[in-house]
This record gives sequence, C-alpha cells and structure tokens, in this order.
Amino acid sequence: MEKINVAIIGYGMSASIFHAPIINEMEGFCLKKIYERKSQNSKKDYPDSEVVHNIEDLFTPDIDLIIVTTPNKVHYEHAKLCLLHNKNVVVEKPFTASVEEARELIDISIKKNLVLTVSHNRRWDGDFLTVKKVLRENILGEVMSIESNFPRFRPEINDKWKEKKDTATGLVYDIGSHLIDQMLSVYGDPLGVFADIRIQRPNAETDDFFQIIMDYGKFNILLRSDMVSNYRYPRFVVKGTKGTFVKYGSDVQERQLSKKLSIYDDRYGEDIPENYGIFKGNIGNLESEVIIKTVKGNYSAFYENLYDRIINKKILTISPESAERVIYIIEKCFESNEKRKYIKI
Repeated sequence: MEKINVAIIGYGMSASIFHAPIINEMEGFCLKKIYERKSQNSKKDYPDSEVVHNIEDLFTPDIDLIIVTTPNKVHYEHAKLCLLHNKNVVVEKPFTASVEEARELIDISIKKNLVLTVSHNRRWDGDFLTVKKVLRENILGEVMSIESNFPRFRPEINDKWKEKKDTATGLVYDIGSHLIDQMLSVYGDPLGVFADIRIQRPNAETDDFFQIIMDYGKFNILLRSDMVSNYRYPRFVVKGTKGTFVKYGSDVQERQLSKKLSIYDDRYGEDIPENYGIFKGNIGNLESEVIIKTVKGNYSAFYENLYDRIINKKILTISPESAERVIYIIEKCFESNEKRKYIKI
C-alpha cells in the first residue's frame, strides 16, 4: 500500500487527540515529523517521529502532507506557507479567520494542483450520523425544525489561547464552526441567519454563548452552545410532521482517543445504550416510541477519504470551498449579532 508521509505543525489538544493517534494507526499514513516551537511533548507518544523546532525542516521532499493545528489566527499563515512549499494541507477547523484568507488559500491550492481540506471531523460524530440516518429514512415526515445543542459546564476561564481576546477565538469559531458545517453539509446555505452571541462568564474575554438560527424557509435550525450548562440537555431535537427524534449525550470518540483506545478496537465509536436516540410519533396509524441505536462514530473516515483523494484522485468529502462557506456564515452571524437583525445569505 502506497504511504503518505505526514508532518504536523503544533502538538496541542487537536494534534494529540484528533490527528496523530488516527494517522499513526492507519496503514496508508506515516507520521514522520512533528513541529513544536520549544517542547518535545510528542516524543513520548511517537518516539519514531522526528520532532523539529524550525518549521522549514518540515518542507523536505519526503513529506507529502502537512496538518496545521496551530491557533486559529495563524491557520492562514501556516497553511499558505505549506502550500507555497508544494505540500498537501489539512487545516484544523476553523479553516481561517476570514473568507478573504480562505479564498486565497483555495486559489493557491488550485494553481498548484494541491489537496487542501479542513478537519470538520464532527461530520463523523455518531450522533450526527444518526440524525442523517433518521432524515434519510424519512420517519419524521417533513422536517419542521432542528435543534443542535453543544452545552458545556466550564464556569472558570481557561488560561489558553481559545479563551483570549484575539482573532478568531471564542465559541462561535470553535464549536460553532462544527455545528454550522454539519447543517451546511445536509441542507446547504440557509436563506438567512439571526445570531445572538454573548460573553456571559465574569472576566471572560471572548464569546462563550451563542444561539444561531439558520432560516431554510419552511423550517429553521437552531444552533446553541454555552459554557455554564451543568444539566442534561439533548444534543439533537428534530421535529417533523410524523414525530420527533431526540438524542442525548455527546460523541464518545474524543474521550476514547484521549484514553488511547485504538480506532480498531470494537468499542471505538460505540455509544452507550442510555444515550441512544428516541423517536416518538406515528408509525402507520399507531403512536409509537422507538429507541434508535446510535450509528458508530468514525473520525478515521476523514483520513480514509483524504488518502483516496491524494492517491486515487477521488472526490474530497470536505472541500475547501465548503469550509470557506462555514467562515462566510460565521461572518454573517457576527454581523447579525452586531446589527441585532436578520441577515440574508
């Protein structure tokens, strides 16, 4: 099997949980190099990978793919540098801080015939895959509304870059980018958006609450997240003319990967039964309540598709153009919040 040699820029949470463990286990990839500014934290996890402290050391002829996992504000800078050195690139979400930056990177990748994609891995969350299955099987009838909730309980401010006042930090660029991408992947662009984005916690520097309404005409989608929810709230609520689907619990893969569970373990991606979804509504002429087992989560599908794109020239599941649309919607949400009005797309 032909190998893709990989380098990673940065070794924080996203690299150490969502990227390195997966590509290190997949047969088609070889994790050759990891760039860390000063530390060597990755060495204990990947002793066979070279740690470099000069980013230019990543651009050697043997490297085929570079994964950018640095803070959001430098995604553009690092992705552009990699593309200009003729490397295929994965950018951790969010793609960039602005649409202008995203479009420039896309243009460079096209001109150089390079693969460019963004790690919107939550398209392979088990809960979202289950919602897609329910929609595909049409058991709900005509969809009337969708709620996508991602509550957290972190009342204390985290002393990390994501919660500092800076370019492209805050909850909308973080969790919001995933929730927006999920809905765009199913329904495309909305007609418009209305957003309420706030700083709630004392001493917080950047947004830690949002409610975003995506208007699709006959139905709407509500995206919601905050940092002060310490109660059980449904991850998804999908209402239709034949009934309602409710799913509790978040995807298990992040916790499993952080505990170093192999992606080839039978338990990987499997939800716990108490978090299975429930459909309540009419089946035939009978009112029913049906438990729907959660579809198995599968973050490795992102890299399986990427391998096929680079080696076999297959179509990318997450095109850079689709990731650019996420940034466009985010910009419109901030415009809506600032103007306190509905913004057409």
